[in-house]
Amino acid sequence: MALVKSGWLWRQSSILRRWKRNWFVLYLDGSLVYYHDKTQRDMDGRIHIKYSCRDVRTGRECRDVQPPDGKSRDCLLTVVLRDGSKTTLCAESEDDAVAWKMAVLEAKSTPVRLHPPKRGASSRHGLRAGVGGAQPPPFCLAAPGVTHVIVREDPYRVSGDQMALGLLAGAATGAALGSFMWMPCWF
Repeated sequence: MALVKSGWLWRQSSILRRWKRNWFVLYLDGSLVYYHDKTQRDMDGRIHIKYSCRDVRTGRECRDVQPPDGKSRDCLLTVVLRDGSKTTLCAESEDDAVAWKMAVLEAKSTPVRLHPPKRGASSRHGLRAGVGGAQPPPFCLAAPGVTHVIVREDPYRVSGDQMALGLLAGAATGAALGSFMWMPCWF
């Protein structure tokens, strides 16, 4: 997925209202993911900006929020979600807070369509081979000046639910076939 912005931000916890420093990564599909550290191994949380973000506020618009020690109110950034909750962040500088706001609003407004992989697609980039070379798929219509991101699901990705269901079906089939194999011995 296309990376829009990444960097360190302070995040205020929802229960105790303590500030914690997290590594944030914003993707163009609208996923704002935050990790324990820059290695991105331990995910602390995810916000789906495209679907759940209602508003983004910076600086003085962030009322009733005290910034972390040593930080200015101008460094604050609040993501207001559709369910009424808020995620309060604090950047290293006022310019960084404005940059994060612009990046979040860009990710929120960029159209993203999810299409399952089509059979016969010959390119790993989702382009089909046609007369005269590779052509974009017919559903990719973009107006001038508008960024469209087309995301294709990985056909080889298997979720835990699918894996468990496959193992269960395999075990049931094996048990059924195993019982049929012993049938000739009964006659």
